[in-house]
Amino acid sequence: VGNEVPNVDVFEGAPDKKVNLREATQSGKFVIFGVPGAFTPGCSKTHLPGYVKMADTLKGKGVSEIFCLSVNDPFVMAAWGENQEATGKVRMMADTCGEFTKAAGLELDLSAVLGSVRCKRFSMLVEDGKVSKMLVEPDGTGLTCSLAENLF
Repeated sequence: VGNEVPNVDVFEGAPDKKVNLREATQSGKFVIFGVPGAFTPGCSKTHLPGYVKMADTLKGKGVSEIFCLSVNDPFVMAAWGENQEATGKVRMMADTCGEFTKAAGLELDLSAVLGSVRCKRFSMLVEDGKVSKMLVEPDGTGLTCSLAENLF
């Protein structure tokens, strides 16, 4: 809390569609939440659907955009967003090499289960480029504090 959003590029939909999250969250109120893996049970049944369902409520509280981040490729994130009907509600961001994850100190070694170091499950509220609220699951993967209803 109090730190600027890491100055790294992530990808939306394709490898040539870079989004710098620091620049994208510079002015206004935003939500960034991270998941260990696209299409995994907890992420697909609870975490992302909660943000999709609450998108209008969050936007009613002044949130301009909601970003979902995972250490995955942009094609997987785009397909997962379509599968979850997130279009227009949650922007699906691929942290392909885990640069955002590392810069934010959110690495979680899930090599044995998902094949690589992934992102801990978290949510953050960003106001004018700075983190104003940070919720990280104590075990990195649970579904408690980082759910959409806990941000406000």
